[in-house]
Amino acid sequence: MYQFKSLVVPDFLNKKPPPNYIAGLGRGATGFTTRSDIGPAREAPEGAAEQALAKAQAAAEGRGGKPADDDDDEQQYQDPDNEVGLFKSAPYEADDEEADRIYEEVDAKMDERRKVRREAREKEELERYRKERPKIQQQFADLKRGLAAVSADEWAAIPEVGDMVRRNRKKAKLQDKYTAVPDSVLLSASQQTGFDTSLDARQQLLGGIATPAASPSTDGTMTDFVQFGQARDKVLGLKLDQISDSVTGQTIIDPKGYLTDLNSVVVKTDAEISDIKKARQLLHSVIQTNPKHAPGWIAAARLEEVAGKHGTAREIIAKGCTECPKSEDVWLESARLNTIDNAKIILAQAVRSVPSSVKIWLRAAELETDTKSKKRVLRRALEYIPNSVKIWKAVVSLEEDPEDARILLSRAVECIPLSVDLWLALARLESYDNAKKVLNKARLSIPTSHEIWLTAAKLEETQGNDKMVETIVNRAVAQLAAKGGSLDRDQWLKEAEGCEKDGFVRTCQAVVATTVGMGIDEEDQKRQWMEDAESAISGECYATARAIYAHALKVMPNKKSIWRRAAFLEKEHGTRESLEEVLRKAVRYCPQAEVLWLMGAKEKWLGGDLVGAKGILEEAFAANPNSEQIWLAAIKLEVETGEHQRARILLTKARGKADTRRVWMKSAVLERQLGNVEGALELVEEALNKFADFDKLWMIKGQILHVEKGDVAGARETYAKGVKVNLKSTPLWLLASRLEESAGNTIKARAVLERGLKLNAKNPELWCEAVRVEYRAGNTSMWKALLAKGLQECPTSGLLWSEAILTDDRPARKRRSTDALKKCENDALVVCTVARLFWHERKLDKARSWFGRAAKTNPEIGDIWAWWLKFEMVHGTEEGRAEVLRRGVAAEPRYGEEWVKVNKDLRNAGKGVEEVLKLVAAGLKNVWA
Repeated sequence: MYQFKSLVVPDFLNKKPPPNYIAGLGRGATGFTTRSDIGPAREAPEGAAEQALAKAQAAAEGRGGKPADDDDDEQQYQDPDNEVGLFKSAPYEADDEEADRIYEEVDAKMDERRKVRREAREKEELERYRKERPKIQQQFADLKRGLAAVSADEWAAIPEVGDMVRRNRKKAKLQDKYTAVPDSVLLSASQQTGFDTSLDARQQLLGGIATPAASPSTDGTMTDFVQFGQARDKVLGLKLDQISDSVTGQTIIDPKGYLTDLNSVVVKTDAEISDIKKARQLLHSVIQTNPKHAPGWIAAARLEEVAGKHGTAREIIAKGCTECPKSEDVWLESARLNTIDNAKIILAQAVRSVPSSVKIWLRAAELETDTKSKKRVLRRALEYIPNSVKIWKAVVSLEEDPEDARILLSRAVECIPLSVDLWLALARLESYDNAKKVLNKARLSIPTSHEIWLTAAKLEETQGNDKMVETIVNRAVAQLAAKGGSLDRDQWLKEAEGCEKDGFVRTCQAVVATTVGMGIDEEDQKRQWMEDAESAISGECYATARAIYAHALKVMPNKKSIWRRAAFLEKEHGTRESLEEVLRKAVRYCPQAEVLWLMGAKEKWLGGDLVGAKGILEEAFAANPNSEQIWLAAIKLEVETGEHQRARILLTKARGKADTRRVWMKSAVLERQLGNVEGALELVEEALNKFADFDKLWMIKGQILHVEKGDVAGARETYAKGVKVNLKSTPLWLLASRLEESAGNTIKARAVLERGLKLNAKNPELWCEAVRVEYRAGNTSMWKALLAKGLQECPTSGLLWSEAILTDDRPARKRRSTDALKKCENDALVVCTVARLFWHERKLDKARSWFGRAAKTNPEIGDIWAWWLKFEMVHGTEEGRAEVLRRGVAAEPRYGEEWVKVNKDLRNAGKGVEEVLKLVAAGLKNVWA
């Protein structure tokens, strides 16, 4: 049998735990302690709970349940020395007293150390406060000191101070006084408002039918109301006569301009009037405090002028002239505020007070009406101020006879030998030999003046002495540098531009050749010179830019980029002869530069010199035998001139010497243009074996099979192979889709475009074609969804935004146009579409402006020029159409959907830009028509 032991309860569970025992402390099982565990920090006074409860009840009963605001703890502000709470029962022992004494000594010591700095800081703060807010006695200290100079009579003249106590108080309203109305007034009123109970004598005679008449007068006559009306008209006439001119009889009031005059009246607001009053007080204080301060008088007079008080302004400025007789500004202001006659008198007084004032003499001359009086005033001024350049210039400008002006200038340079302007003016009036002498004298008088040297060079240029011009400019730069008056390079270039604008091209070139290389390191020469030339071109100083290019090519003749810039400058702003001269020099120094050869040949061709163009290309062949561009230029020249057989021979040679993809492509294109479809197809097949990644060859083969041979299946297979090799070729995807759509298979066309978009998700041309396929198929919801998705993929595509504007409803076109311009502001297609929108809305001026803006944004898009030309053909003039054609031909466009279609058409082979532009414009159709 099992025996069970009885369970014994441990004895320590019934016992009290030891002091400071915490269960689980040994194994770390301790928690946190709160205020409820240890009790309050301060022992509450006896009866505190009862007092708080009583106060709360009283507040609730007296204030509707709201506690009192002053129900705070009374022990909050108790003295810390009178301890309560935990330490209230602690005794104050000797060590506590010693500690307090030590703390007090420490505080006194620290206060003594800070005393000097504290007193200095307090003194500084007090001084600053007194400066900001001085006492009344300090404010009037200077006035009190001035009282010592007051005489007894002045003291007696001081008025007594009035009683100001009740000044600002409102006057008590006087009680209304009533006076009894006389009985005569009441009787008269009752007679007027009462009813008559009897008929007068006239009514009795007429049987009571007539209207009662007024009471007869004392002489027995009756009142005539017609005379009252006549008297009224007479009074009105008198009033009108009073406002009429007594001499001419015309009315002074202008009925047409009366309301306009009322509008011109400036009505000042209360704020402006208050500002004027404040400014008047301030300026009055200024001129009273310092009456010799001229600007104060001028400001006070102008204030009154602004306020409309011209008489007061004249009085103030007259006092200013009296107080400040040596100030020319005060006299001039007084003359301005007065009439012309009074101004002459005032200025006559002014020249007596300030005879050396140039401004006063010039103003006095301006007030004179005839030339003789002006001369008299100015010559009188020269007696007082013989060294004034302005007065001498004014005197000379009044002379009509050049000989008299020359005599005056001779005297002027004697009086003022340091005036460059006077020397130059004298040199212009002299003959060639005398001008040289004058300029030599001027150079000796003013050795640091570059204007004199440049004038001497211009003088030699007028005589045709080009070598002397260069000599003078070189000597000028050297001597000015020695004398310390030389200019820097930028300043010399500015002077060269000034010479060009004045018509002295040879002097401009000499200045550029001498100074353009000053202070430039050799490695920075090309960059700096190109920037200088571009700056001159932007300022329309083409001779300066031409001179800079000439100097740069003289230093670096083998830089083809400089030759190209110089050639483009001559093409844009020069003549055909100057361009040919630059290109002839360019190919001599840079024979390997294909672009320069081609530019020279093209200019010869455009000038009608085919023999010269062929000669340049022959020289180019000799210098660059394997150049693809030169071969193609020569072939194009032969094709354009109708020499197809020679072009075939050249292409055969080119395929052997310059075996490039473009040569093979041009060969196939030529055979196709000549109608040799089989030959073109063979060339394309042979070229594809060499250049399978050239997408244009696949495009030519597919078009030959589809258009010329009608083999849709073969064209489909060609495009399929082409897109496998050229996944990024957008034209190939477009041709493959259009082939399926032309065959009536919209589903396959859609599938081709979907595949192309998977491989080229950010291609706007493919998105636009997908939208157009669905639009032509009539799937409205589909093309709108595709257009929205395309705009998400390509948010800055002008092609897609243009399509969105063209296909949207009329009310939404304006909003679409605004969004498109925000997304792609400088896109030429969007700007052109907006111009078409203005055209459709009959806003012709805006449409013409926006067409011009689009053409300027991207002139290489032929569709823009075509739309503009079509617009001018409908709404423009013959001159406008000719201008658009001229600019379009000069731009030589190469892009655009409609442009490429017409330009690449075999039927238009060999046609110029002008003919193609007209064909494109004729074939355009407005979708909103």
